[in-house]
Amino acid sequence: MMSESNSEQKIPVKQIHSKDNKVKVSGRRGAKQEKHRPRHRIYVRAVEGVYQTLRNRMNWVMMVSFMLLPWIHIDGRQSVFLDFAHRQFHLFGLTIWPQDLMLLAFVFIIAAFSLFFFTTFLGRVWCGYWCPQTVWTFIFIWFEEKFEGPRNKRMRLDELPWDFNKVWRKTAKHACWVGFSLFTALTFVAYFWGSHASFLGFFTGDMTFWPYFWTFFFTLATYGNAGWMRETVCLHMCPYARFQSVMFDQDTFTVSYDATRGEARGPRPRKKDPKELGLGDCIDCVLCVQVCPTGIDIRNGLQYECINCGACVDACDQTMDRMGYEKGLISYTTERQLAGGKTNIMRPKLLGYGMVLVIMITALIATAVGRDPLKLDVIRDRNVLSRLNEYGLMENVYTLKVLNKSQQTRDYQLSVQGIDGLEWGGEQVVTVEPGEVFSVPVSLAIDPYLLDKPINELEFVLTDDAGNRVVQESRFIKGR
Repeated sequence: MMSESNSEQKIPVKQIHSKDNKVKVSGRRGAKQEKHRPRHRIYVRAVEGVYQTLRNRMNWVMMVSFMLLPWIHIDGRQSVFLDFAHRQFHLFGLTIWPQDLMLLAFVFIIAAFSLFFFTTFLGRVWCGYWCPQTVWTFIFIWFEEKFEGPRNKRMRLDELPWDFNKVWRKTAKHACWVGFSLFTALTFVAYFWGSHASFLGFFTGDMTFWPYFWTFFFTLATYGNAGWMRETVCLHMCPYARFQSVMFDQDTFTVSYDATRGEARGPRPRKKDPKELGLGDCIDCVLCVQVCPTGIDIRNGLQYECINCGACVDACDQTMDRMGYEKGLISYTTERQLAGGKTNIMRPKLLGYGMVLVIMITALIATAVGRDPLKLDVIRDRNVLSRLNEYGLMENVYTLKVLNKSQQTRDYQLSVQGIDGLEWGGEQVVTVEPGEVFSVPVSLAIDPYLLDKPINELEFVLTDDAGNRVVQESRFIKGR
């Protein structure tokens, strides 16, 4: 009776077969298998248009700047040189020291809020037009097109068996990839090691271990990221792809497909009115998919994989032009505008990001302009706070550290103020080389009867031959 009762309570299992007579895998396990299916290679189709011209020009600016900056010298020094060994950052004639880290803090804050501002306003436009991963990926695709041909030929070539034609084309392509990756790595290392030392040292064997290590590391990273991984870096490795949606709103300009105008999609004769056929303006040519560097179909709606490069916009506009339809089926637009509303550009969040950005830029400029080209640190002798010297005078000992933050050799004058009758012991005029920290031992002595307090405030004054002046406070201890 028990077994009969249990059998009656069982839910009958029914297998559902697909059209090709294969059992569909459903549930969590099937979803997991679908999610982790092997990556399919994306063959990006070349396209021309307004946005691709803009992107190419911005890429050229980025590439030329990156490649030339290490070779431009200002006052005999590399224009951009990040000298970690000596804790100095040289930026266009300005030397940033550890004491000037506030400047770097402002730079990082400005970079962050610039990203917030432009993402809120124009979506993931940084990725499409300025990100090094995108720039280098398109350069590698250019090499690929030169040796293997356009998209259709590249696809056919990969399907063909290995022969001499395929071998030499693949070899030439990868040789160019490796060569350009090496050139990129050497240029990057030049920012930290020096342009001449990097390029000449690499081929003459004058480099030490770490420059060689980082050169090979970035060569491999560039070759792997731009040559093989490409969109995988944008989709799965870049954190920006994950948190960018938090900054989107209904008024953010993104590359979007106008489904109201485009649906229902389908092929049709060029001279036939699509309304008579019950069709929208989309002819389902899938060019928007073929030109996408991340391989998505923008017609499926807003997706985090979209990098806002505008390639699908240019491809679709060309198709609309050939069909005699109005352009803009795919365009830079907003969710509110697609819904028939009016885009609100001056909204609180965007204005807030803009205000913070302006404040930070102003603070950076003010800090840089008001930055002293000299620095004075006063270190008291901790072993003997005060003592009576052989003349019966109360004496305090200090070490003054003079930092020349300029790019020229300077003569500095040292003095003290705040207490009358102090006798100076040590150098008062010193010559300091550019970037040098010069230590000056100094003793100050005074008749103890002239001091009415056990601790007396004083100021050390440092002036240079250019008229710059800095004051550092300290104390004179009377002792017993």
